[in-house]
Amino acid sequence: MRTRDALPSGVCPRGLSRMQAAAYVGVGATTFDKMVAKGTMPKPKKAYGAAARWDIRALDQAFDMLPQCDGGTAAANDDDDWGKALGLP
Repeated sequence: MRTRDALPSGVCPRGLSRMQAAAYVGVGATTFDKMVAKGTMPKPKKAYGAAARWDIRALDQAFDMLPQCDGGTAAANDDDDWGKALGLP
């Protein structure tokens, strides 16, 4: 049985290949490689004896930190909105 077939339908694996990671964040593989080299996307992890894999949670965090079209970052703006909605100072 292939590893990906071991997961229930609809469950995304935690570790993504380079091509999967690029597609996950919505860019091509070459652009993704440039983003990794620049530090805007995380470097891959390597499980024992396995190919390099990108942690989907690290990809989510890095994507959240990308600048918005207006120049801000989603993380910075979302924190303020959520804090207000929750009644936090």
